[in-house]
Amino acid sequence: MPRGVLGFASVAAVLVAWEAVTRAGWLPPLFLPPLSDVLTELGRLVASGELARSLALSLQRIALGWLLGSVAGFAVGLLVGLSPVAEGLLDPLIALTYPIPKIAILPLLILWLGIGEPSKVAVIAIGCFFPVAVNTAAGVRRVDPVLTRAARSLGARPWQVLTKVTIMAALPMVFAGLRLAAGMALLLVVSAEMIAAQAGIGFLVLQGGALMLVSRLMAGLVVLSLLGIASTWLLQAVERRVVRGQS
Repeated sequence: MPRGVLGFASVAAVLVAWEAVTRAGWLPPLFLPPLSDVLTELGRLVASGELARSLALSLQRIALGWLLGSVAGFAVGLLVGLSPVAEGLLDPLIALTYPIPKIAILPLLILWLGIGEPSKVAVIAIGCFFPVAVNTAAGVRRVDPVLTRAARSLGARPWQVLTKVTIMAALPMVFAGLRLAAGMALLLVVSAEMIAAQAGIGFLVLQGGALMLVSRLMAGLVVLSLLGIASTWLLQAVERRVVRGQS
């Protein structure tokens, strides 16, 4: 059976069980509202335009933070993977700062950049930087030296060896880092919007919890889940297209 069919079947089974358990009264609606109520609330948010406004703000923050963090992470990871000197200098710094919860530095970023958009984008960019940098460096280190030597022996210039051999061979690891960064961006935008925003999907979820509007809260979580699936599928499609184009 194809993986896509299995994935759809597993998600459908969870959704049916959710509706059945809540409709049977095994869980109070305050703890977990029925799926149909969540979908009804989602429809209200769409009809009122509130979801579109919140989603547009969150996606803008996610896209900008993910792009900035991924570009910086790719550049640093490439440098670390290629240069033993850079590896010796930067690897300890990455290991030192990677475990710090990124949302914990949001108050510091607000102090530096203000409570507006720059601090939210910065915390997302910092969170996205690390998985891309670590995966890119690992991918570059795993490139078979035989490939690079063969390219040089055939007359390839250093820039051609880098772009046509090293980076292409490291692409699977790079895209793995990009997918991890996309998930990190979703986590951080929600946290940032709960702490220092008056709009966005994170604020929508926080508002639902504060007002005990559990259906609204769950609707926000459903939207976040769909964003996560969409980002994964999009990056996988881009990866297949790029890798196929180079094969």
